[in-house]
Amino acid sequence: MEKVIARKKQDMKVDFFNRNIKKFVLSLEKPTIAKVLRVLDLLEHFGHNLGMPHSKKIGVCLFELRVRGVQDVRFLYTFCKNFAIILHCFLKKS
Repeated sequence: MEKVIARKKQDMKVDFFNRNIKKFVLSLEKPTIAKVLRVLDLLEHFGHNLGMPHSKKIGVCLFELRVRGVQDVRFLYTFCKNFAIILHCFLKKS
């Protein structure tokens, strides 16, 4: 009898385009930081398959990561090989 070993698909890796993004995240309120980390974990786990309400395609290769809460945060990101690269982030005002 042959053994079939299922290979686990590797999670996507998330990387920041520059240090300002990490500084921005660390400047947020603690509950918002926790939500950001949770959504980034979801992006790592689901990659291209992450959809609404967490992620929305806004261009050919450009996506918006959405973090809802007291502070609504948006991250613009793209994919390159097995990486999700966070390009820009901002607080949504309205």
